[in-house]
Amino acid sequence: MGPTITRIEVMEFEYPLEDLGTDGNGFNLVYEPGSTLWTDQLALRVHTDIGVTGEYVLVTSTSPNQIDTYADYLVGKNPFERERHWSEIKRALRKYDRMGIGPLDVALWDIAGKQYDAPIHELLGTYQTEFPAYASTYHGDENGGLDSPEAFADFAEECLEMGYGGFKMHGWGGSDDSRDVDREVETVHAIGDRVGDEMDLMLDPACEYETFADALKVGRAADEEGFFWYEDPYRDGGISQQGHRRLRDKLDTPILQTEHVRGLEPHADFLANDGTDFLRTDPEYDAGITGAMKVVRLAESFGVDVEFHAPGPAHRHCIAATRNTNYYEMALVHPDCGNTTPPVYASDYSDQLDAIDANGNVQVPDGPGLGVDYDWDYIEDNLTEPVKTFE
Repeated sequence: MGPTITRIEVMEFEYPLEDLGTDGNGFNLVYEPGSTLWTDQLALRVHTDIGVTGEYVLVTSTSPNQIDTYADYLVGKNPFERERHWSEIKRALRKYDRMGIGPLDVALWDIAGKQYDAPIHELLGTYQTEFPAYASTYHGDENGGLDSPEAFADFAEECLEMGYGGFKMHGWGGSDDSRDVDREVETVHAIGDRVGDEMDLMLDPACEYETFADALKVGRAADEEGFFWYEDPYRDGGISQQGHRRLRDKLDTPILQTEHVRGLEPHADFLANDGTDFLRTDPEYDAGITGAMKVVRLAESFGVDVEFHAPGPAHRHCIAATRNTNYYEMALVHPDCGNTTPPVYASDYSDQLDAIDANGNVQVPDGPGLGVDYDWDYIEDNLTEPVKTFE
């Protein structure tokens, strides 16, 4: 029968985000000096009868109910039959977005790495062990942080001096002022004028622009400044293949889409229908390391690049096994506050602004499995509800 999964623990814990609040609509995180925002996150442990435990603490949010469904299915199964489990749960969750697959799939890869005493990227097939990062900002605010075109340009220059080779702007949102695309255009030009000759520049409105015309107007400013890519501009929610094909036809700046479509086949449809220039993937969003690497191979077969959304140890292992990629997203960063990474690493692992080396690179963890040590005492001391146990 082989090894089996004997017990899975799902823990919800909370931690503070200092000097952070939300914008006018409450959807985007923004700099708010003196404020403390409490947020919840999930941590997973998958126990086996061979004495190896897979561990993962999420980077972004997902559906606890889907995780529960997958956890219930996995108990009693062989932890190394990842492809079979991926296929079965993909079907089982077909009515949903399937985001609950990713975290447990990562934990299964952590088991495999620990069992074979190898980092996950070696099991995938290592291509690189260090790679450049870009600074990916919080949204613009009205609170004295990233509150003007000049403030964004100043921060871009600061990131350049730190060693970053790329800089991505998230503009404003959540207020009447955010509807002013002229300020977005001014910011694109301010950043381009300041560092455009020395950095790759990216623009991610996060689907804030209300009309195709707004997306086109800001996109043409990005054309003038030679931006590296333009991502999720308008209110389609980042899912319209035809809309982004039309936008591509009218702009020179490459389009990056598919952060908000889930799974392998919709990514393929975006490429086949000319809806994007770059693909986006994420091991949490796209059904784990197993799913994300399928997207990598899909992009490779089309001769295009794939860019990973968000930072995290699972993301680093995927990038380490990917040839056709350019940057690691150090998100979200700001000149006056830290990012949203939970303080759960007992090792020296970090995804804060200063986590790059002098050349602007980050390294993939080299220990077995994910290669990071979690502070389980911190997690257990900050639980928001009793541990869910599946056995």
